[in-house]
Amino acid sequence: MNPLQIIVHDNRRLLTTNQLSESYGVEDKLIQQNFNNNKSRYTEGKHFVLLQGGELRSFKRNFENLGVAPNINKLYLWTEKGAWLHAKSLNTDAAWDAYETLVDEYYTVKETVVPLSKDQALVTVLRTTANLVEDTQAIKIEQHEIRKELSLINEKVEEQITLTSGEQRAVQKEVAIKVYEIEDDATIRPKLFRELHREIKDRFAVASYKDVRRQELQTVINYIRSWVPRKVS
Repeated sequence: MNPLQIIVHDNRRLLTTNQLSESYGVEDKLIQQNFNNNKSRYTEGKHFVLLQGGELRSFKRNFENLGVAPNINKLYLWTEKGAWLHAKSLNTDAAWDAYETLVDEYYTVKETVVPLSKDQALVTVLRTTANLVEDTQAIKIEQHEIRKELSLINEKVEEQITLTSGEQRAVQKEVAIKVYEIEDDATIRPKLFRELHREIKDRFAVASYKDVRRQELQTVINYIRSWVPRKVS
């Protein structure tokens, strides 16, 4: 296949009917006939671009070497998908081979890769490394902030957790030990129980000793052990 003059329209590579027919080894009229017989399968913009009026005149000026007849009032340009439909209609080995070549060598824009010099390669590596270090530092900072937030959340949660059933029994035991330690009279002990419970609620600002925060358990126990009744009667 001879090199094709490249046609770029709206940032897409396209082919004229003449270019497509020459690539497939058929006459222009066969391409036109296939299109006319299968118009329902072709979608403008997807399979072809139709140029008319001022757009066609501008195209003729920009692509004088294509040999587009000056008297035509419309021109079909074929996209890669349009070329595929024509190859399917022709269904010959030559057409399919030509289509594959068009896809590989014409419709697919190949970027030219320029090898880097040693200095350029070194600069690229250094920049990449610097970016990785910067990203790593940013991740470390973000992780540190997350850990701080989690620590604050944990502290707030701990402040709200109250005594477990086992810890409540431990408080009750300490209260009983204290009351029995300071009073032998069974008739007076109930008053001391009430007084000590009342002072625990006042001291720790709770409605019941069961509502004491877990982190204050040892403080409550120490308070009970050092408690002295206001008046024994």
